[in-house]
Amino acid sequence: MRPAVLLSAACAGLVAAHSQQPIVPEGADWMTKHMAEEHHIAGWDASSFFALHDYDSNGRWEAQEMQRTYGLMDVSNKDMPQARRDEVLKTLLDLLDKDGDFAVSLEEWTNFIAQGKTLPDLSTGPGHHGDDEYEYEIHHWEKYHDENTKLEDLNHPEDIEHFKKHEELEDEEDRLEALNQIPIVEANIPSKFRRSS
Repeated sequence: MRPAVLLSAACAGLVAAHSQQPIVPEGADWMTKHMAEEHHIAGWDASSFFALHDYDSNGRWEAQEMQRTYGLMDVSNKDMPQARRDEVLKTLLDLLDKDGDFAVSLEEWTNFIAQGKTLPDLSTGPGHHGDDEYEYEIHHWEKYHDENTKLEDLNHPEDIEHFKKHEELEDEEDRLEALNQIPIVEANIPSKFRRSS
C-alpha cells in the first residue's frame, strides 16, 4: 500500500484506540507499566496476564516467551549481548520455575502472584513484543497523530522510517510478482535438467 492508503488504514484502526492508554500510577511495578504501555490494559488479573503472554497458547511460558515478554526479541534490544539475555532468563526462571522444567505453568504463575510478588524491572525496557505495525501504532501514532492526521503531517523520523519499510516491502512484492510473470526460458535451464525430445 502507498502512504495515502496506509494513512487511511491506520486511521481506521486507531480511531477506537486513540488516547485510551491507561494512566500509570507513580511508582507502579513493571507489570502494571507493561500492561498499560504495551497493551493499554489497566484492569487485569494473573490468569489474563499469563494468557496474554502465552504466545503459543500451550499453557506454559517457555524460555522464548519469557524473553519476548521482556522485549528481548524486539529491535530495541538487538544489541543486547547473549550473556545478558541468558541472565534475564535465569532471573525469571529462578523466580517462577519451581519444578525445574525450564518453563512456567499457569499454576506456578498464579502461586507466584498469590504470594504478592510481581515481575521485576530487569532494565530491558517496557517489553516491546508486538510486530512493527503494532509498536508504531501504540508508541508513535497514538502519541502524535489521530484520525484527523493528513499525509503531510506524517513527517516525524518515525513516520518516515515506518512508511519507508512499507515502500520497501511493496517494491519487493512488485519485483517478485514481475518475476512470476516471466515465462520459463528453456535456454536458461541446464541441459542435464531438460527433457530429451
